[in-house]
Amino acid sequence: MKKSIQFLIILLFFALNSYSQSVDEIIENYYENTGGIDKWKELKGVKMLAKLNQQGMEIPIELIQMKGGKSMQIINFQGQSIKAQVFDGEVSWGINMMSQQPEKSDQETTDNLKLENNDFPDSFMDYKSKGYSAELIGKETFDGTETFKIKLTKEPKTIDGKKEDDITFYFFDTENYVPIAIQTMITQGPSKGMTMEITMSDYQEVEGLYFPFSQTQGIKDQPSLPLIIDSIELNPIIDENEFKFPEN
Repeated sequence: MKKSIQFLIILLFFALNSYSQSVDEIIENYYENTGGIDKWKELKGVKMLAKLNQQGMEIPIELIQMKGGKSMQIINFQGQSIKAQVFDGEVSWGINMMSQQPEKSDQETTDNLKLENNDFPDSFMDYKSKGYSAELIGKETFDGTETFKIKLTKEPKTIDGKKEDDITFYFFDTENYVPIAIQTMITQGPSKGMTMEITMSDYQEVEGLYFPFSQTQGIKDQPSLPLIIDSIELNPIIDENEFKFPEN
């Protein structure tokens, strides 16, 4: 009986170890198939010019993400260039669409953004050293494509003063090992408890790295907003002052 228990423990150990390795193999293949881990680690920033299609109206937007946490979303609306959301690594702010004045985000929002400072170019980069965990849930068909479903758990976020698990599900194409969808639960606002879903497709090469040029975002099983990327610039030179909150 004792030997049987020991044998079962050994089988369980190898099963868990193999399962963990499968997650890492998927992530390794993902980086390898999209340009190589070394090239991704050399990346300093990304600037995207895109169009958001909202109710038949195309809205040009500019998305900037830099290593170290700095980010910027600029909306071009009715001839105006509006910094809708900016983060300089310490302060989060944006232009109020009604008053046209800059406003800082609340401290909770800012603190949650700071948790993502080391997540460039994505959350899977060196995820273990950041204290994250990744679990292979299994294979699942997503929109007709066979995928690996991976659960990524990051540092807890603070929502309305309480610590909440930060969990995201990724769907990796089993053929190309690239993510084609991301799902996460909404924790605030009128859509709280519903699932936010982002889809990615049309991967194209930009200076040796591959990015999805077509995306959608919305509530799962509801109409989504399509985002078409026109161009991507790697390692853009951005004036640091562009991220700073305008004090005057």
